[in-house]
Amino acid sequence: MITIVVHGGAGSWRDGHRAEALAGVQRGVDAGHAVLDLGGDALSAVEAAVVVLEDDPIFNAGRGAVLDQRGAVLHDASLMRGADRAAGAVAALSGVRNPIRAARAVLDEGRHVLLVGAQAAAFARERGVETAPDDWFRTDARDDQRGNTVGAVALDAHGGVAAATSTGGTSGKHPGRVGDSALIGAGTWACDSTVAVSCTGDGEAIIRVALAHEIDALMRHAGLPLAAAADRALDALGPFGTAGLVAVGADGSLAAPFTTGGMPRAWRIGNQPTIAAIDA
Repeated sequence: MITIVVHGGAGSWRDGHRAEALAGVQRGVDAGHAVLDLGGDALSAVEAAVVVLEDDPIFNAGRGAVLDQRGAVLHDASLMRGADRAAGAVAALSGVRNPIRAARAVLDEGRHVLLVGAQAAAFARERGVETAPDDWFRTDARDDQRGNTVGAVALDAHGGVAAATSTGGTSGKHPGRVGDSALIGAGTWACDSTVAVSCTGDGEAIIRVALAHEIDALMRHAGLPLAAAADRALDALGPFGTAGLVAVGADGSLAAPFTTGGMPRAWRIGNQPTIAAIDA
């Protein structure tokens, strides 16, 4: 049964932002579900969902992303297809309206997995990915209390899974910093035999425990069901920081745990109604 799950970032969500965030993740689910409902694959569904989240200034990704220590906006993004573990990622990217589309262009070319900086932006432009001026990314409502990172996971009608993750990183970050969202195995993972995962939270902590792949490993090697694997992986991350994730198993199971104050997330299974939540 087709399934799409999205998140808008694990973190501390102020009362004034909560309704907008819930509406935003529901729009992301609608976009991804529309692709799946027409027979599209999971990779295209997660890309479509994340594009909607990147365009929504309530989230720390694409438009409305936080600023680095120089006052600039730099994005990280990645996506992965579970059928063949094809992946594409970009980091320290500027001037590209939807970083997840740049990551998709890297995946589609098939030559590399990760491109960074000005050369990643040049590659995206060469591939026809839409650009945007710096002012487009800057919004009056920007702050660091809206969570960090957006993402989506999906299961398509053919049994394929995929994951996508996108972020503006941490507020005041070093301009050369790359977080987990651009790193396959840390912030993003997908394999058709196990699970698709998109992570959010303390990027350095997520990298240190390879959070997304750890869930796969616990399912594959320890035989844990998805929910138990996700909980155990987050417990192991605990000494290093806080995080959250959304995941869909090859068997259609779902998980969306987090260890922060809140995480806007939404999901839709088949033609059932969309469900959205922000608190535990």
